[in-house]
Amino acid sequence: MSLSQPKKRVALLGLMLESNSFAPVTSRDDFLNRLYVAGDEFRAELNRTESKLPAELLSFHAAMDGAVEWEPVPILIGLVEAGGPLDHTFFEETLSEMSARLQAAMPLDGVYICNHGAMITTEDRDPDGTIFEMIRGVVGPDVPVVATLDLHGNVSDRMVQAANVVIAYQTNPHVDMIARGQDAAGALNEMFHGLRPGAAMIRLPVTPPTVTLLTETGPYADLIRYARTKVTDDILNISILGGFAYADTPKNGLAIIVTTRSGKHAAHKLAIEIAEHAWQDHERYVPALIPLEKAVAAAVRAGEDMTLGPVILADVADNPGGGANGNTTWILEALVKAGAKGGVLGIFNDPALAAQAMELGEGARFRAIFNRNAPDQYSHRFEVDATVLRIRDGDCVGRRGFYAGRRINVGTTALLDLDGVRVVVISIRTQCADPVFLEMMGIDIAKARSVVVKSRGHFRAGFDEFFTPDQVIEVDAPGLSSPVLSRFDFKYLPRPIFPIDRNVSWPPRLSALAL
Repeated sequence: MSLSQPKKRVALLGLMLESNSFAPVTSRDDFLNRLYVAGDEFRAELNRTESKLPAELLSFHAAMDGAVEWEPVPILIGLVEAGGPLDHTFFEETLSEMSARLQAAMPLDGVYICNHGAMITTEDRDPDGTIFEMIRGVVGPDVPVVATLDLHGNVSDRMVQAANVVIAYQTNPHVDMIARGQDAAGALNEMFHGLRPGAAMIRLPVTPPTVTLLTETGPYADLIRYARTKVTDDILNISILGGFAYADTPKNGLAIIVTTRSGKHAAHKLAIEIAEHAWQDHERYVPALIPLEKAVAAAVRAGEDMTLGPVILADVADNPGGGANGNTTWILEALVKAGAKGGVLGIFNDPALAAQAMELGEGARFRAIFNRNAPDQYSHRFEVDATVLRIRDGDCVGRRGFYAGRRINVGTTALLDLDGVRVVVISIRTQCADPVFLEMMGIDIAKARSVVVKSRGHFRAGFDEFFTPDQVIEVDAPGLSSPVLSRFDFKYLPRPIFPIDRNVSWPPRLSALAL
């Protein structure tokens, strides 16, 4: 490399939180328990074999290594399980630190933003947009900025205006983060060679329930496939974001973002075409859940009749990945009262119960109290006799699907036997999307007759080696992440919006944003 061609300096930063407006506030400690690093500590994490960093960031880093002479400039990255609104004071401190580190790192040749896209704070309904605008304000109008988002992100106009390219996940369960990081690196390198892409976004008055956003089957899967048929040499990226209803923001709504190499007009034209196709299918975004009683009856039958196949019950309304606490007992109580045999429930978030089990030790018989300090209206107290089968520290590496290869710590973990139903109790709220959370406790999932997972959909990519789609039961139970959106008191959603409101119209000419 000659002195006339210095390395491209690219800033790396992000703050990843999917916010459920109805859940308890997310704090600094929540980030510190999962991931919050800056500067040299961030750089060290980039080089770890088993890193806690988001997969798309690691993929972007690797792709850039193979494509261009560059210098990564780690700014700050935070990652936490989905939760409630972020404490605004902490957000402002983080934003200030990001800004200061960016300014100190100037001049920069590019920026990569690794955000989720559905964050809110206790005072800001669009903190992702605030971050994007801060970055653009620091680096100026000419520095290329690329961003990756979760497909559950809620995208604001100012996010798309501040970034040159916004790239969202295309699979749900999310198993394509590596590919999206590579896409981001490719887009940035094209801009290093002179490309100035044009983008357009259209937001539809549809806020799809989470269970309708799978990408194997269903309306969202069909829409993703349709968009792929529109890719030509001129198309840099098409991203379709289903959004996250529980964030409850004015920017909620299924969003189509098209980025082209030829400019804004072509992007706008294609975005309209895809949006019109999506609107023709909007009435399919209605969840179909199984009542609790029927779901439990299926688990009981599986435990009694070995000729039947096992079942996996998804507690979609208590999904930590959607901001829920991971500690409701509706399904657990029903299984115990029904005398279900061969059942496993994971992973139940109750630090006090896990600590008590650790103190008593393996083999102890005691009166287990679930939710002795209930944090919300759904997390009821439940008492039952239990035996401590196993205790672990909760440190593990994901094996499949969403968490594959990522180091995760769920805190002190106990396996309890409730006379037929085994429960894995953890201390750091995490969704059960990977079989490792059960396997590290000695559970042979292949021998279980029923498995209950506190997860909405990511478990499908983790547990599909044990359960086929027709063995999955999505349970209708109360909780902070219930897909039945009419049960929530939304205050900021743009109304009317489907499926909460049924009399909804969409005139494309009023919904397009050409950027």
